[in-house]
Amino acid sequence: MVRRVALLTAGGFAPCLSSAVGGLIERYTEVAPEAEIIAYQYGYHGLLTGHHVVVDGEARRNAAVLHRFGGSPIGNSRVKLTNVKNLVSRGLVREGENPLEVAAEQLRRDGVDILHTIGGDDTNITAADLAEFLENNGYHLTVVGLPKTIDNDIVPIRQSLGAATAVEETALFAQNVIAEHGSSPRMLIVHEVMGRNCGWLTAAASRKYREWLDEQAWVPSIGLTRERWEIHAIYVPEMAPNLDAEARRLRTVMDELGAVNIFLSEGAGVPEIIAEMEAAGEAVPRDPFGHVRLDAINPGRWFASQFAEHIGADKVMVQKSGYFARSSRANEEDLALIRIMIDFAVEAALRGESGVIGHDEENGDELSVIAFPRIKGGKAFDVFEPWFRQTLDEIGQPFTADPRIH
Repeated sequence: MVRRVALLTAGGFAPCLSSAVGGLIERYTEVAPEAEIIAYQYGYHGLLTGHHVVVDGEARRNAAVLHRFGGSPIGNSRVKLTNVKNLVSRGLVREGENPLEVAAEQLRRDGVDILHTIGGDDTNITAADLAEFLENNGYHLTVVGLPKTIDNDIVPIRQSLGAATAVEETALFAQNVIAEHGSSPRMLIVHEVMGRNCGWLTAAASRKYREWLDEQAWVPSIGLTRERWEIHAIYVPEMAPNLDAEARRLRTVMDELGAVNIFLSEGAGVPEIIAEMEAAGEAVPRDPFGHVRLDAINPGRWFASQFAEHIGADKVMVQKSGYFARSSRANEEDLALIRIMIDFAVEAALRGESGVIGHDEENGDELSVIAFPRIKGGKAFDVFEPWFRQTLDEIGQPFTADPRIH
């Protein structure tokens, strides 16, 4: 019999966390009302420090309210349990302690039978490490993860929670940002989209934004033309455009329209930026997971500087949609996917089957409990998708897949 279920959200935000927490509370209240539910605060940070909240009667009765909000009511943090030096420096463990053991012992003390993690590949792989540690030490813990990332880059999961909403919100953000093209006679706008290793969100959001363009009426005689609202370039990590040739192409666009609008994945051009920094003897800032801190190296600003002078821009604007998109509440498409995955996750947890829930791309897109060792991050966006190739053709951008990835 299940005594206690624990919930944990971790990593960056996505437009599914609040709803996933609410959905899990609703489902357990329906099928296992006798089980106590707790939630660790701020992800693995709360697990290491022992901070959790008990989901009481009020929270159970009002769990549906969580579907109306973005963010996470129980909080997130970026904590990597294998980065001992970082955890010691943050005061989360003491010198000489094994963070996995500290976290596992907390789960044991709290009497947790089932742990639900809502996060990306790092979050869920870490949860699997905890379960293995406990199993090897005589304590059985069932861990069932839900896949969360707006990048949609978890192998082998077809679509992660939050991704569909992020596409919609990113396209909405672009509508207002690109309206700024009229604020200068020669305006360069770089819309920087989240996507460290994967260009899926940038590509999908450009598709959604252009669908919005298709629905609009235009008044060319007054200057309201689709051409000036169009996306003129899309750069993702899986492509390797010739920047000199692109500058020449975009100079023609600027001369004709007085505006150039770019959709840019934040991971595009990062190898080149790192190479420049290292050649100059500069330290490359990294987070506890070893990822380059993109906010510090600022890819959007770098791309803007590559083009501004060459295309004759009078004014440059770099706008980042990431926080706007990732903190949104889940849209109807995501809510439907969340409900499907939660029902499947709770069923798996109650029968003691651990893994990550998702539609398995390596198994006919079947909704499955995917074994933790198969979960990986960094799934590349397939730039050979016909719709994406067609998009590039329509905006006049040469197709240049990066041979290092493909």
